[in-house]
Amino acid sequence: MIDIKFLRENPDIVKQNIKNKFQDKKLPLVDEVIEFDKKSREAKAEADELRASRNKISKQIGALMAQGKKEEAEEVKAQVTANAKRLAELEQLEQEYEEEVTKRMLVIPNIIDPSVPIGKSDEENVEVLRYGDPVVPDFEIPYHTEIMEKFDGIDLDAAGKVAGNGFYYLMGDVARLHSAILSYARDFMIDRGFTYVIPPYMIRSNVVTGVMSFDEMDQMMYKIEGEDLYLIGTSEHSMIGRFIDTILPEEKLPQTLTSYSPCFRKEKGAHGIEERGVYRIHQFEKQEMIVICKPEDSMEWFAKLWQNTVDLFRSMDIPVRTLECCSGDLADLKVKSIDVEAWSPRQKKYFEVGSCSNLGDAQARRLKIRVKGEDGNKYLAHTLNNTVVAPPRMLIAFLENNLNADGSVNIPEVLRPYMGGKEKLVPNK
Repeated sequence: MIDIKFLRENPDIVKQNIKNKFQDKKLPLVDEVIEFDKKSREAKAEADELRASRNKISKQIGALMAQGKKEEAEEVKAQVTANAKRLAELEQLEQEYEEEVTKRMLVIPNIIDPSVPIGKSDEENVEVLRYGDPVVPDFEIPYHTEIMEKFDGIDLDAAGKVAGNGFYYLMGDVARLHSAILSYARDFMIDRGFTYVIPPYMIRSNVVTGVMSFDEMDQMMYKIEGEDLYLIGTSEHSMIGRFIDTILPEEKLPQTLTSYSPCFRKEKGAHGIEERGVYRIHQFEKQEMIVICKPEDSMEWFAKLWQNTVDLFRSMDIPVRTLECCSGDLADLKVKSIDVEAWSPRQKKYFEVGSCSNLGDAQARRLKIRVKGEDGNKYLAHTLNNTVVAPPRMLIAFLENNLNADGSVNIPEVLRPYMGGKEKLVPNK
């Protein structure tokens, strides 16, 4: 959510930003916000005058009563009653106007960074850099679920009977590999100075609306029936929510945190054949990184965060590339975003395994996350998040890039301590 003062003073910039995000249907919201904001401020000004007048008149009544001028005092009391009625009306109007302003401000997209490429969809995202040499072996690579099945490592049929489509059982060495990757990612981030956190897996509605746009909420979140609780789609939600309505001393910044959690997502919409198996699912686990920092430091941290993911994948010899997300592919709260994609030897292309986002002060404004500077002044923090690793999808990249012609899978050196020293997984079938 952008600053109402900024919108008030720069409506044309806000409108151009909406156009850059190809959301022209939202253009009328800017003028509507300005109009409701004007009415709200006018109602407040009149209400303030009436409150000041009420104090003045109260003293006048006391003086008249002391002088025995009861009739005049009663006339003034009638004026107070009329003013009180009008004041109540104004307070109600002010609240209604403010609600109308907030309702619209919540769906007006954040101002994107000038460096963001303009484009309508993810098809216009821009490749930045490649890391590692993508290799296509001289043998056929099976679909990832077929690889897992040779290790007796997955059961989608049973999961479908128990929970429906979009769920899975991981077993044996594949399940162990899944956990090993998470444990390695946790220690990787701790070694880089991040504090490890296990957060709540459910959050209240005021936190949901504080950390994400309504479109994201509708597409992602599962609501707990009869409770003001939602299952988290990523630990970023509860991690940022931890700081709701807080004032952080400037010397406590940056807050650098890495969190583990299961994640739950509706994943609405139709998806292609390449997104079956464990690629796009309703339940998965993830290691996340979160930073809360001073505004002037957020772009520096943004670069550090996506580089962490690149370094993690490269430490396991998986080729990756970074993509700059274009304006139309950015969620409404994001200022700038970079996706990390891993190489798929089977598909002979890259696919997304993580996303790094700078949200500026949008989440902080909604959740009232403030910083107290050395001079005593308060300002809004900047928030950032990035995927360290999400193993179900990352498993696809891992298995394809480490598969041998005989069906065995090499274990990179960095993972061996988490796999009981194993250097290779040998299929059962």
